[in-house]
Amino acid sequence: MLHAYPSWLSAGDNAWQLTAATFVGLMSVPGLVVLYGGVMQKRWSINSMMLTFAAFAIVLIVWVLWAFKMGFGHPIGHGLGFFSTFIGKPGDILSHSQEQGRANIPLLSGGMPSFRFPESSLAYFQFVFAAITPILMLGSVLGRVNFKAWVPFVALWTTFIYTVNAFLIWGGGFFAHKGAIDFSGGYVIHLSAGVSGFVAAAVIGPRLQRDREIDAPNNVAMVAVGAGLLWLGWNGFNGGDPYFAGASASAAVLNTNLCTAVAFLIWVGWDYITGRKPGLISGVNGMITGLVVITPAAGFVNGWGAIALGVIGSTIVYFALNYLSRLRPFRNVDDTLGVIYTHGFAGLTGGLLTGVFADQRMIVYPGAAGFKGVIHGNFTLLKWQALAGLWVIAFSGVGTFILLKVVGLFVPLRMSEENMEIGDTAEHGHEVYPSDVPSLGFPGGVPGLPAGGASEPAPSPA
Repeated sequence: MLHAYPSWLSAGDNAWQLTAATFVGLMSVPGLVVLYGGVMQKRWSINSMMLTFAAFAIVLIVWVLWAFKMGFGHPIGHGLGFFSTFIGKPGDILSHSQEQGRANIPLLSGGMPSFRFPESSLAYFQFVFAAITPILMLGSVLGRVNFKAWVPFVALWTTFIYTVNAFLIWGGGFFAHKGAIDFSGGYVIHLSAGVSGFVAAAVIGPRLQRDREIDAPNNVAMVAVGAGLLWLGWNGFNGGDPYFAGASASAAVLNTNLCTAVAFLIWVGWDYITGRKPGLISGVNGMITGLVVITPAAGFVNGWGAIALGVIGSTIVYFALNYLSRLRPFRNVDDTLGVIYTHGFAGLTGGLLTGVFADQRMIVYPGAAGFKGVIHGNFTLLKWQALAGLWVIAFSGVGTFILLKVVGLFVPLRMSEENMEIGDTAEHGHEVYPSDVPSLGFPGGVPGLPAGGASEPAPSPA
């Protein structure tokens, strides 16, 4: 008798995992593609979108050939003390047994129920997380990074930075054993992207002065569409991380939207209080801050905690973006979209506040122990949240600096000054809103005019 599924596979859990992964993928393609394409000046729109598409494609190839196993596989060596829980052993996941076999994270197998979907579902779900991280980092260096340098850098950064942080915190490595928690990537994704982007912006150097002085979006509607895809796509970002379509997934989705709504409104409120007009770009920063702040805490805090994270996180990041940015070293680094604030500061704030507001009654898996924060009488979690955050800052920053210097030995990190003056046409051969009127196919380029642009109307067809 034929069966549609192996005995261990749950169609519901597998369907949700693939759906959640697709939501997260949509945050990058087309979410960040159109957000970046709209928020940059017209002459950088194509370049911003191309860099995003390239990163998404590069990470997928790297992920299936060796990086997934580095982040979520067996330790690279046994008997090596700390280093045995530092990184997984590289390996591909392309065989039929790996793609169709049951998903497993070796060092977590005793700490959570067995997966009820194939490894290919887990690998794709984790890929879209890995892909969005350098794409977020990209926001710091738009308008001057060399496309030819970006390609190898993304492959190296995914291999040597992202996988290490993922293994240490998610894959059963050192910080996971010590009790640090990151529900869906406040540290592994957002803090790492913010710090790495800031370092990259410092190493590559600033945009042209005129780009910094006239920093006007070319299409605000595209920004709104991209922001909306981020907000709703985050339901998969946080809702998929329990790995089961259960109560924790539902709580994480509700907390995500609640925190984001609060953070957005608090941000708008601060705009009014400080005498600013509540513009769309500013509001989108508040929205993103809320999404990032709740990410490490989504399934570990209750609704009151989610509200508190929205209020505190939005306030901290608002003042960092608008006032701390005027001080050294922040004012000396041209972080194009302020990624260090909306992702770096927000990710660290969310991770630390998880150690404060985690509610042990919020159970990810029935029968498992919950995580207790400071307001419930436990300071140990906050200690390890702080240490894990310091690790991600130091490792991501130093590692990014080294990788950029290595890539720079072979390919210029910075676009040529001539191409920076011209923009998309020089880099990619076309621009986002072509002004080539003759391409419409009319004689002289204008309907009703003869070839050569004469002022007399062309004869009407018989």
